[in-house]
Amino acid sequence: ETNLVQLEELPCIAHADGPDLDRLGSVLMEGDFDYVAVTSPEAAKVLGAVWNDLDRKEWWKTTNQPAVTAVGKATEAALLELGISVEFCPSKATAKTLVAELPAKGENTSLLYPASAKAPATLQDGLTARGFQVTRLNTYDTVTATWTEQEEEIGNKTQIACFGSPSAVHGWLKNCPGNSNVMAACIGETSAAACREQGFPESHIYFPEKPGIPGWAEAVTDALQSLETVPEFLVGR
Repeated sequence: ETNLVQLEELPCIAHADGPDLDRLGSVLMEGDFDYVAVTSPEAAKVLGAVWNDLDRKEWWKTTNQPAVTAVGKATEAALLELGISVEFCPSKATAKTLVAELPAKGENTSLLYPASAKAPATLQDGLTARGFQVTRLNTYDTVTATWTEQEEEIGNKTQIACFGSPSAVHGWLKNCPGNSNVMAACIGETSAAACREQGFPESHIYFPEKPGIPGWAEAVTDALQSLETVPEFLVGR
């Protein structure tokens, strides 16, 4: 007999414009950067809208088109879908690994970082320490989604929550106050660290060594196997 797991999707986060969004086009066109660093599919979406608009204006005739580096296969795929070629991806989908592995292009390599307003300073501080000239623009923001009563009911019944970002962890706890006893299947170590900071028991946190969808699926499987009974709800973030 096969036990079925019920899957539900609850929106823990939403995206909004960042304070520097309006500057992205002019800075990109005038900055003559060696690199643009893209760290998430949402950042790819924001960059793509501006990049393709500049392409229509043939911006590359007046400035060098920068190489694009992407953190993670999902980010790379989002960029490729938008028609933006990717020159470099780090071996692990974290800003820390990008900092360690990104090749310099001579002295004072310049890099534009269109970021989430809530992103930590790991990328720009690490690359600056290596001698890069980093320009960060907060082009979008991640805000907490608000649940309906029905979504709150589903959240309260959930036994395994699948977190794709630290912001999703915070959004979960805002909509399910104090509900840190679920099994947390995280896409990577950054989301797992957010769970620890928010008081999730270590025995309830599962994450792959290498961030990404395949490892995330394995983390969900491990969380399922840890339960004595098959969960009534498995919620994706």
